[in-house]
Amino acid sequence: MKCPTCSHPETKVIDSRLSADGTAIRRRRECLKCVYRFTTYEYVEQVPLMVVKKDGRRQAFDRTRIVSGIMKACEKRPVSIEKIEEITTDIERLVQKKFDREIDSKVIGELVMEKLSQLDEVAYVRFASVYRQFKDVNQFMSELKSILDRDKIKERVALPKKRK
Repeated sequence: MKCPTCSHPETKVIDSRLSADGTAIRRRRECLKCVYRFTTYEYVEQVPLMVVKKDGRRQAFDRTRIVSGIMKACEKRPVSIEKIEEITTDIERLVQKKFDREIDSKVIGELVMEKLSQLDEVAYVRFASVYRQFKDVNQFMSELKSILDRDKIKERVALPKKRK
């Protein structure tokens, strides 16, 4: 490691410890020539995950695009920024865990819709209408019907059974 002040190629490590979040190793170093002390961080090198778009183009995975889409869907809804960040982080972790180099944009869209359907049904329908590009009212109504049917099933399961 070169010294940042004098560019001398030899330094010694004075102290090493895990960073606060546990994702890096923090090292205190000292230049053997000018005795300047500095800190370096050692991270695991990650190959960027590429998203394959509908038209075949590829672009680097960008969590801000997910946050932006969810925020638009949740506009004027009682959903906190913290919850949006939490959903985005969950999706990001899942994607990085299951996919090595490439992921289809459809998979990300489906994950977002799954999370939104559990969080806020209006936000889910908003996101789905843009994501699935509903061509007419019938497609939109079909999606709403599936939500209502799912809610009815939840109500039936949640109701206590009457005793005789």
